[in-house]
Amino acid sequence: MRFRDLCAIGAFCAATGLPTGAGALTVTLEECNEGADFIRNAAFSRDNGAKADEFLRRLEDDLVLIQAVPPALRWFVRDEDDEAMLRVAAISVFTEPRGPHDHHREFLAGCRATVSAAAPAPGTPPVASLPPGR
Repeated sequence: MRFRDLCAIGAFCAATGLPTGAGALTVTLEECNEGADFIRNAAFSRDNGAKADEFLRRLEDDLVLIQAVPPALRWFVRDEDDEAMLRVAAISVFTEPRGPHDHHREFLAGCRATVSAAAPAPGTPPVASLPPGR
C-alpha cells in the first residue's frame, strides 16, 4: 500500500470518526501508554530522517505479520479499531508533523478517552460467562 493510499484511509477515518471495522477498541490504559510511546518514537524517527513511505510500509508489514498471532496474545492491535488508531496516529506523524512529545500527548489523550468511553458505567455488575461447552 502506498503512502498516498494510507493517508487517504487515515484522513477518512480521522475526518469521519468512523472506525475501520465493527469491533470495539480493546486496549488497556497501560497499552495506551505503550502506543503513545510508539508514536513518540515514530516522530523521533521522522526527525532523524526516516521517510514516510518507508516507515509506514514497515508498519503495514508489521500489522500484517501480527495477524498471525491470536488476538489475545497481541500487543495493542487485537482488532481493526486498534489497528486504525495506531495507523492514523502514525500517518499524522508524517502528514501533520509536530514535536514527538506533542504526538505522544495527543495519542495518549485520544486513546484514554476511547478506553474510558468503552468502560462500563460505575456500579455496573460484570457479565457472568460460562466456560466453553457449558
